[in-house]
Amino acid sequence: MNTATPMYEWNQLPWHKLEREVFKLQKRIYQASNCGNVKLVRRLQKLLMKSWAAKCLAVRRVSQNNQGKKTAGVDGVKSLTPKQRLTLINNLELGTKVKPTRRVWIPKPGKEEKRPLGIPTMNDRALQALVKLALEPEWEAQFEPNSYGFRPGRSCQDAIEAIYIAINQKAKYVLDADIAKCFDNIDHKRLLRKLNTSPTIRRQIRAWLKAGVMDDGQFSDTSEGTPQGGVISPLLANIALHGMEWRIKEYVETCDLKRSDGKYQLPKRDKRDSVQIIRYADDFVILHKDVTVVQGCREIISEWLNDIGLELKPSKTRLVHTLKEHEGQKAGFDFLGFHVQQFRVGKYATGRDKKGIPLGFKTLITPSQEKCKTHYEQIKKVVKTHKGTSQKRLIEKLNPIIRGWANYYSTVCSTKAFSKMDAQIYTLLESWAKHRHRNKGKKWLAKRYWKTIGGNNWVFATREGDFPIRLLKHSATKTQYYVKVKGDASPYDGNLVYWSIRMGKNPEMPKRTASLLKKQKGKCTHCGYYFKDGDVIELDHIIPKSLGGKDEYKNWQLLHRHCHDTKTALDGSYGTQSGCNSAEPKPPVIPGWHWIDDMLVTRCV
Repeated sequence: MNTATPMYEWNQLPWHKLEREVFKLQKRIYQASNCGNVKLVRRLQKLLMKSWAAKCLAVRRVSQNNQGKKTAGVDGVKSLTPKQRLTLINNLELGTKVKPTRRVWIPKPGKEEKRPLGIPTMNDRALQALVKLALEPEWEAQFEPNSYGFRPGRSCQDAIEAIYIAINQKAKYVLDADIAKCFDNIDHKRLLRKLNTSPTIRRQIRAWLKAGVMDDGQFSDTSEGTPQGGVISPLLANIALHGMEWRIKEYVETCDLKRSDGKYQLPKRDKRDSVQIIRYADDFVILHKDVTVVQGCREIISEWLNDIGLELKPSKTRLVHTLKEHEGQKAGFDFLGFHVQQFRVGKYATGRDKKGIPLGFKTLITPSQEKCKTHYEQIKKVVKTHKGTSQKRLIEKLNPIIRGWANYYSTVCSTKAFSKMDAQIYTLLESWAKHRHRNKGKKWLAKRYWKTIGGNNWVFATREGDFPIRLLKHSATKTQYYVKVKGDASPYDGNLVYWSIRMGKNPEMPKRTASLLKKQKGKCTHCGYYFKDGDVIELDHIIPKSLGGKDEYKNWQLLHRHCHDTKTALDGSYGTQSGCNSAEPKPPVIPGWHWIDDMLVTRCV
């Protein structure tokens, strides 16, 4: 273990140079994995995990960027100081001595049951982030094109758009399935066998899987499953479920599928393309026009999951059709909070083909009824708990909830759902106003709390100053067309322009942030480096308000969270549009470290 005393300050580290060096290695790992050069992948991963730059980025992620940076493990360590971060970088080494995770139970949204989270120690979190930096590029080159959960550059909207593309031209049968306790039941031996990595990484990951948990002072062993809450747990879950799509396509190749004329068998390529399996984490759907094929896929998937210690959840697994009722099941299905269903339209709506399927239909994807109800209950709870607060305070609490929910569903047919939600919220606010002024009439309440702004009547807004604070409306969010991510694209392929543009077009990205991303061409104005998926982006005032800066677009810029912390800690010379790359100090040479291939790495022991 290297115990050299750091000779520099945390805010003086050349983050732009470190990120560039780590990304260069990750890109080479991705390319080598894409070509099947396992020997080169292992060598580059070893070099990456020994590099000083990667260790700095891993520590910065868990101690400065992550939302859970103030959450302690079993050792009680949290909120590291800059000096402690440098010490952690210096002592970060892979091994087999791992402390157990601290179990925390959090409620599932809209349900009474709770989900267990395993919180590792800060040291283990940093090690997991370091190992993930090395493993993720390798597996990004191997993952199936229709796997969208817990992957950089992919979102729920991509999975929904993939479903729309699969069924837009033809009504199909759907196996809507869910894996029971996926994170808790993964078989360790089979996971490590599928991981197929170097002995050092294998021993480290095995130690994390076998570390055990501390629940309310009671220790228990972990013989299976991966702890939810760890940095590397989502990647391990995706690795465990990798291969599902290829197995289904192999099965469909053996099925008896004929051409539309019924005379000849389809070629194997057409058989493989006729089935679609779209997976987001442990939720997936299988789509095919033949019900017997979908039923066979269910049996194949059950057998495949049993090999890794998993099984389908019967209560959340059902076979339906996108257009018509099937065996008592209504048409359509819910997936990731969206409801997907097809409806008969046009003058040929009553016509049917040889198999009895209607010829004319339209595909509609809307917010699911369950999620609409959960969203309404959340807003109702906020209004109820803020009966005694001011109108300004209530609006500040409700706006982030409304904005996030509306942006999530802005890529589908949400107009009716948004209008209905606005009407329900108006009823809640009317009751809130009556509770505050029980002796006043409706006209007085309307004049007191609702205004006309820009030709829009009945806007719940304050009357303070020339710029009132107004409550956002769901219907004000415009629905937009969403372009699905390319199946073979990856943030590690080096196409930074493609990924920076996609970040600005993400439906969950606020309009202000998207506009500034376009203005800054996808780069941080402090370090000059492209924003990547997973980076924490913060809004900064170029001229602080305390010095007379205005709250307007001309005075706003987007920075990485760590760049924002550095800028505010300095005297204001940073934060200009020109960046500060030339002023970055080079890290000093420390005993026990040396340069290899433009990387500062430790000596091999």
